[in-house]
Amino acid sequence: MANNSLVKVAVTALVAGLLGGGVAYGGINYMSNNNVSTSSTSVPTGSNKSGSTSTTNVKVNVSSQATKVFKDNKAAVVSVINLQKQNTSSGWSGILGGDDGSSDSDGSNSNSGSSSSNSKLQEYSEGSGLIYKKSGSAAYIVTNNHVVSGSNAIRVIMSDGTKLSAKLVGTDSVTDLAVLKINAAKVSKIASFGNSDSIEVGESALAIGSPLGSNYATTLTEGIISAKKRTIATTNTSGQQTGYATVIQTDAAINPGNSGGPLFNLAGQVVGINSMKLSSDSSGTSVEGMGFAIPSNEVVKIINELVKNGEVVRPALGVATYNLSNIQASDRKSVLKLPTSVTKGVVIMKTYTGSPAKKAGLTKYDVITELGGKKITSLATLRTALYDHQVNDTVSVKYYHNGKLKRTTMKLTETTKALTKQSN
Repeated sequence: MANNSLVKVAVTALVAGLLGGGVAYGGINYMSNNNVSTSSTSVPTGSNKSGSTSTTNVKVNVSSQATKVFKDNKAAVVSVINLQKQNTSSGWSGILGGDDGSSDSDGSNSNSGSSSSNSKLQEYSEGSGLIYKKSGSAAYIVTNNHVVSGSNAIRVIMSDGTKLSAKLVGTDSVTDLAVLKINAAKVSKIASFGNSDSIEVGESALAIGSPLGSNYATTLTEGIISAKKRTIATTNTSGQQTGYATVIQTDAAINPGNSGGPLFNLAGQVVGINSMKLSSDSSGTSVEGMGFAIPSNEVVKIINELVKNGEVVRPALGVATYNLSNIQASDRKSVLKLPTSVTKGVVIMKTYTGSPAKKAGLTKYDVITELGGKKITSLATLRTALYDHQVNDTVSVKYYHNGKLKRTTMKLTETTKALTKQSN
């Protein structure tokens, strides 16, 4: 990013397209039952003959459930600042001497991670986060993994403007979740999670976060639940599809910087963590009102494991794989010896000694077409089907070996144990 010392970037996992918007100013037309002359020379009569005007002291008692949810929970929503080391050998910061000596309210120096006078920590991007737990002197925050990815340090800004340094507890790129830890002394409110399986399409949904960064912190937007379980493709930082995620769809306005913030129901319970939005489809058509949140039931499961282990332990087959659809038809026939009807699946390119696949008898050039009763058409579907299971689960597998369909079962082990020694 050019000139990071002058530019803040609010983070969101935008699927595609450019974001645009405007502010519409509406007026109120006042209509009177009195006859009004249309003559250009006529002057309306009234008690205010001098032409001056005044205000009337009118108070409107506005009370809504959305307002209550916001007031009760805004203190639990924070801005999350991703700080990264930036080269300051040129530009004003380099000329003026680098470290500005700034510190957070907890006394920590935000530039303490710099390794030399030629680099300093600068604000690289911003997102949102939710305080959900206090334990002793520590408080825990859930946010998106992509909000804190690549950070050298993390700063949290509370709803009252207090700045605190945060420690990264753990991250999970698969679900795009991360947990941070801060000093609990300044924490006055924690949010509670609701059951995301109990939400209904059409019920109100409230998003609180920092769209476009902390300048718009604790912004409230309202919409509805558009879909309870929407399956969308997930991609890595290189744009490669890595799997599928089941998410909540909402039309509550979600903008860059809302990532990692909560989606509430009208009971004030968190039913999701906002993670991404769709701004245009594959044809470039502009899209409005399509935001997505990670369901709270999934969030709770992941963040509990991150606090406990610092990572999420998932099962593995112990193989290196390749999409069958990327292999030419001639090679599918001559090398893999597949029937012409088999065009989708996952090809095993390598197995690993002691891995579940090796123990089950799978070898190089075998093609997996089903796992755990789910059809496998690509690496993404294989990963999704695999992660539906736990370590030590026994799953059924359908695969082609030398052109013949075979069936077997395998007991899954965790990733690190499945990749011990490479074997063909």
